[in-house]
Amino acid sequence: MNTLRNKVQLIGNLGAKVELKTLESGKVVGHVTMATNETYKNQKGEKIIETTWHNLVIWGKPAETLSKYTDKGSEVGIEGKLTNRSYTDKNGEKRYMAEIVVSDFILMGKKGKED
Repeated sequence: MNTLRNKVQLIGNLGAKVELKTLESGKVVGHVTMATNETYKNQKGEKIIETTWHNLVIWGKPAETLSKYTDKGSEVGIEGKLTNRSYTDKNGEKRYMAEIVVSDFILMGKKGKED
């Protein structure tokens, strides 16, 4: 039951190519955004699509694999945990960010845009 305490599962489309960075320690980290859509009808019967953007972080070999096989618009299913962090921006203001640390992913049918 402990694995259910902080578990996120989403299917969506990547907002960009995965940005890979190699840290001083030699570890590789990837950052990318993912869009998920919720569709419903309003009181007038009109179809409404609401998009929510999520910040994803993925580490190591999985980050390299996700970067290699996906592009902007690629449909991906992810599983991970929700984390929060803070940082100071270039203006000296403290900012807060929610991120999903991806532990597993699956490539779905839609490949994405070829640039």
